[in-house]
Amino acid sequence: MEMATTTFHSSSSSSFSIPNPNPRTNTLSSSLPLSKQLFGFTFPSSSTAKTSTLRLRSRNPTSFAPTPIKCSVSEATEAAAPVEKKKLKRRSDIRNIAIVAHVDHGKTTLVDSMLRQAKVFRDNQVVQERIMDSNDIERERGITILSKNTSITYKDSKINIIDTPGHSDFGGEVERILNMVEGILLVVDSVEGPMPQTRFVLKKALEFGHAVVVVVNKIDRPSARPDFVINSTFELFIELNATDEQCDFQAIYASGIKGKAGLSADNLSDDLGPLFEAIMRCIPGPAIEEGPLQMLATNIEYDEHKGRIAIGRLHAGALRKGMDVRVCTSEDSCRFAKVSELFVYEKFIRVPVESVEAGDICAVCGINDIQIGETIADKTHGKPLPAIRVEEPTVKMAFAINTSPFVGREGKYVTSRNLRDRLSRELERNLAMRVEDGETADTFIVSGRGTLHITILIENMRREGYEFMVGPPKVINKRVNDKLLEPYEIATVEVPEEHMGPVVELLGKRRGQMFDMQGMGSEGTNILKYKIPTRGLLGLRNAILTASRGTAILNTIFDSYGPWAGDMSTRDLGSLVAFEGGTSTSYALASSQDRGQLFIGPGVDVYKGQIVGIHQRPGDLSLNVCKKKAATNIRSNKEQSVILDTPLDYSLDDCIEYIQEDELVEVTPSSIRMCKNPKFSKKSSR
Repeated sequence: MEMATTTFHSSSSSSFSIPNPNPRTNTLSSSLPLSKQLFGFTFPSSSTAKTSTLRLRSRNPTSFAPTPIKCSVSEATEAAAPVEKKKLKRRSDIRNIAIVAHVDHGKTTLVDSMLRQAKVFRDNQVVQERIMDSNDIERERGITILSKNTSITYKDSKINIIDTPGHSDFGGEVERILNMVEGILLVVDSVEGPMPQTRFVLKKALEFGHAVVVVVNKIDRPSARPDFVINSTFELFIELNATDEQCDFQAIYASGIKGKAGLSADNLSDDLGPLFEAIMRCIPGPAIEEGPLQMLATNIEYDEHKGRIAIGRLHAGALRKGMDVRVCTSEDSCRFAKVSELFVYEKFIRVPVESVEAGDICAVCGINDIQIGETIADKTHGKPLPAIRVEEPTVKMAFAINTSPFVGREGKYVTSRNLRDRLSRELERNLAMRVEDGETADTFIVSGRGTLHITILIENMRREGYEFMVGPPKVINKRVNDKLLEPYEIATVEVPEEHMGPVVELLGKRRGQMFDMQGMGSEGTNILKYKIPTRGLLGLRNAILTASRGTAILNTIFDSYGPWAGDMSTRDLGSLVAFEGGTSTSYALASSQDRGQLFIGPGVDVYKGQIVGIHQRPGDLSLNVCKKKAATNIRSNKEQSVILDTPLDYSLDDCIEYIQEDELVEVTPSSIRMCKNPKFSKKSSR
């Protein structure tokens, strides 16, 4: 079994071992041929492998029976609280795991392969790719936004799997889900290694004391460097103050898309068997407290027929259908309710059951006012569990009713009451979000973990038929001891070497400080790491793509609050603004396109104050895009042909990145427009 290592040897075959922090743990001798069965699979001797050598010792060198191999992580978890051992017992037939990773490291694809090999689907069943990404926006963007539950059966044991988001803006989902599990699969790309979100989710898992199995995914990539990835992950464990037992993690090498895994990078099994075995051996079963019923509502779903459905893990006792329960908050304020229906997750669906024992993940119906973080407890002796705590938001945006001349043309819900109701519903499920009243009765301040966090909410509302306006994103500052502090983030940029100069210059202008630079594999790509104010990241994505000709990849994660970095400019060019309403014409656009890049083509309805393009110089420029060619009675010999440039097609994310303090984005179900804020124009006219 391969573990993370700290000892290196200078031989041609990179030897890779770690002194076991727990000397009582049974291991196997390196002098013996490792060709016997390990986890029920046959592997050749690793002494001739080109990659990491397996160094394990045994208390009794003569006994080389296929004895069960114990992970030091699970041992440490059981030995961590000897005082509570009398009260706690563990279920051996259930494993609750969360799959966490940085965005685009392949965890959802890995879950697909796990589901297929566990025979969740029929052999002739047509299954779409990334089946866990069931949301339309998730499939369009190729990212996981909402955490989802499923389960598989392996050797008469049930494995509850929770797929979590990989983007740092949805870290609230990850923090919440870690309450339901006893261990995590940390999926790391075989080339990139640990990335910002890897650090974030691992830090949270170690704080909970969870067992960790590291899966080096995409091992079939041509430039894979598994030794570097394992070493970097081990260093990350040390940086995060992991215990010696946690640093002795189990490493599995896998190719999620091919459905293969193994204990060595160059010797993969034909299936994911080694991964399943590692889950069963290294991740402990759920700890069960002997006492009355306790279940923490970790997630909420809504069904048109069943109403609100609370999802969580049963910590103690048993829950039965039709049972009278007490619903408690952390403030000991309780109310009574009755469980109408009870479900558990089997394979890919919810299955109704009569009762659920402690340790399993279940869904509860019948409590229509249940909130995330509340405890479903025994009716007579129930006590609340500790509430879920998530990190504070760092970015805020203003939501307001649509005040443009086109209001009500495309949207179904346009009033401030509709807007308030929808935002209050979002708060019930989205713990990391905050909503406050704005300066006026029809304005609301929405705070989130990042621009993408709020943008996903805007996109969902737009598809539901809402019509409203949003202002530019602003950072949430703090004042401590009369000093102004602002949020800082760690930005990791992957950029080809030939485009490094413009990218470094751009990040420097935005008050970024480089603290690390390294090459990545044989692809000629460099990884730059910066500590940069969150203000400097607003509008950076498009600018960095332009500077690198579309080749750079930017990843960010919140770091801490620090001193105010000073003033900075995030946009150098002004806007082209229509000073007259009407329908745009080719004749007017032909002369307007010399002033900059346009957002609209001919035949588009515009109104006064709408932003129709980007000015090629600083400062705004008002122009008329609806001007028509004067009609005369003099016949021309030849019609003059007009050649127009292709207009820029800005998405919702691009528009929110583009706008400045005095500009707004008008969001409707079928259109996204930008306009000048009339309040600022009134102030300037005075």
